[in-house]
Amino acid sequence: MRGIQISQYVKGPQELKVTELPDPTPRPDQYLIEVHAAAANFFDILQIQGKYQNQPPFPWVSGAEFSGIVLATPSNAKSTPKFPVGSRVFGASQGSYATRVCSAEHELLPVPTGWSFTDAAGLFVTAPTSYGALVQRAGVRAGDWVLVHAAAGGAGLAAVQVAKALGAMVIATAGTPRKLEVARQFGADHAVDYRDPAWPDQVRRLTPGGRGVDVVYDPVGLVDRSTKCVAWNGRILVVGFAAGQIEKVAMNKVLLKNISLVGIHWGAYARFERETIPVVWDGIGRLIEQGKFRGTVFTDKEFVGLESVPDALLALGGRETWGKVVVKIPQSGESKL
Repeated sequence: MRGIQISQYVKGPQELKVTELPDPTPRPDQYLIEVHAAAANFFDILQIQGKYQNQPPFPWVSGAEFSGIVLATPSNAKSTPKFPVGSRVFGASQGSYATRVCSAEHELLPVPTGWSFTDAAGLFVTAPTSYGALVQRAGVRAGDWVLVHAAAGGAGLAAVQVAKALGAMVIATAGTPRKLEVARQFGADHAVDYRDPAWPDQVRRLTPGGRGVDVVYDPVGLVDRSTKCVAWNGRILVVGFAAGQIEKVAMNKVLLKNISLVGIHWGAYARFERETIPVVWDGIGRLIEQGKFRGTVFTDKEFVGLESVPDALLALGGRETWGKVVVKIPQSGESKL
């Protein structure tokens, strides 16, 4: 196969190289997948630099999210496998920046009907994070006002769609006119530029009587400033720290407005609350079937072939993109056009 193997840590994506590698050998409980698309994530950049919490032993193939076709099923299967050979699947497993990857059954899901490999490749991480946060953790209801920070990112666009599907009014924040436009295209009712220091006041004025929003979805690290525009009994979802720093919050503000600070660590559900995982995916599946949730793939520029992975990661790391950055991976005999 062809892939991007890491034998030593690199300074950045520009140093990544595509090479010929032996085909991966699945463990007895793994499927072998032919990769047709792979999504780019910020943690991919951290991992190749040796800065991520999960660092495999050298050598290893980079990338995590993917979609593709089942080539072989687990050898230890005692019954008919869930995904027969030829099944279209998406999922997450170490080594997606390659033409083949191995993955266990719990790391795979069927590609939704009518979805392309490109759209499905970016679904596994962001969709359940946003659905789990808004539905399971914040209990968003019809009529709620929801503020989504970094609304044009992969997680943000998923959150905008989920909140709208639940009947909420959505205020989106982003940092460029293009990203604000994208947030509106995916359903946001209002869009606010958070480069303006007065954004909390702008958000509050948009809500009925200036009372503030009921729920804040924050993958950036804007909790403290969001306390200025959240309503009494509001819930602030701590989703991530894309700004790069773990912020400190003035807890007196939390007390004075009866605010709930609610964390969401979707990756840990497999360890602590496995029974919730199918509930979340069933909910996402219903939204897809109802036409209320669509793919969030960045379309302003196309990335085709494993050789374009460095450019995709550089664009992602440089905040030049919106939605999910996905690399199409043509198999032998397929055109890159």
